Amino acid sequence: MQKAIILVGGPSRGTRFRPLSLNIPKPLFPVAGHPIIWHHLEALSKIEGLKEVLLIGFYEDSIFQRFIDDSTREFPKINIRYFREYQSLGTAGGIYHFRDEIQRGDPKQIFVLNADVACSFPLEEMLEFHNTHKGLCTILGTKVAREAAKRYGYLVAKPESNEVLHYVEKPESFISDLISCGIYLFNCDIFNEMKNAMENKQHRVDRDPLVTSDDDKLRLEQDLLRSLAESKKLYVYVTTDFWRQIKTASSAVPANALYLEQYLKTNPDRLLKNEQGGPTIVGCVYKHPTAFVDPSAKIGPNVTIGPRVVVGKGVRIKDSIILDNVEIKANSCILHSVIGWDSKIGTWARVEGTPVTNEETVITQNGVKVQSITILANEVMVKDEIIIRNCIVLPHKELRSNCHNEVLM
Repeated sequence: MQKAIILVGGPSRGTRFRPLSLNIPKPLFPVAGHPIIWHHLEALSKIEGLKEVLLIGFYEDSIFQRFIDDSTREFPKINIRYFREYQSLGTAGGIYHFRDEIQRGDPKQIFVLNADVACSFPLEEMLEFHNTHKGLCTILGTKVAREAAKRYGYLVAKPESNEVLHYVEKPESFISDLISCGIYLFNCDIFNEMKNAMENKQHRVDRDPLVTSDDDKLRLEQDLLRSLAESKKLYVYVTTDFWRQIKTASSAVPANALYLEQYLKTNPDRLLKNEQGGPTIVGCVYKHPTAFVDPSAKIGPNVTIGPRVVVGKGVRIKDSIILDNVEIKANSCILHSVIGWDSKIGTWARVEGTPVTNEETVITQNGVKVQSITILANEVMVKDEIIIRNCIVLPHKELRSNCHNEVLM
């Protein structure tokens, strides 16, 4: 039997996801028509023998209840529960704190997934690879461009066996283009390693009065993976399929595109199709059944349209997420943007960001960082014939003049 843990963090995390996280916790933000962690659950539901998924974080208990109720109906073979940390305990601290519940039923292995990733989740392949070696942990890895690698945990592994020789979290100098994806598979013996790590940290805190309070947190990356690599108990399964982090509000748009493209391969029925008398559909588009799109509109590629959205005549939408209850009036254009809940876009208005081709969602002009994807928070009103370009707009704003490269509060 296997179990799984999804690390969902808490309200003091995910601040870079604002203003979208002002309305909803980042793990529940809809990407490709479903909450971010719904995609994790869908992948976990395909693993034979996986009986339980635990969400661990320090949000209020009620935050995830509706999601758990809905997901339990959709994935009836999995028991889904939420465990709340009394405070932020670190990426491994919550796992260690709830170790008795995690080990209940004597699972053979435990998947641990960070909530803030978009991925094809090759979990079955990871499990098959994990059973071929004698390590305690298999980590999902992928190769990225040299200039992007510094933002992640580096892995150095033996080419012939994929045994990890060295792990470093976000070093200053380049070491490897192989990085951690934040997805792990552990044997239950890992709790002995966690106990040793906790005792070592406590000993350091007791011995050194200059150690800060944050140092008593147990961190999966710095406190466990490095020691597992040193003791030759860590292996990497390298994926060539899609993966990216969802750190900022802007990163939801490229993540949305990746999941929609995956639907095209695995679940094409989820996508909107060109039909006689319907709107023009380009590439991958997801539309909620309650949304209305005028037949003269042109939508796509890489667009998600949420519940009760109304898209008017002649509207053009591309590379965007349109959230619940949005109204987009005639002949408006939405490009590379997120349109927040209950917002209204006037006629002949234009809301656009700048397309990005790499891991960044912020571009640089003359040495100054400029917002690329445009984000409108909830209840933003864009008046007729207004242009909003490369902006972040906070909630409850009425925009009556053109705005470029601004944060509008």
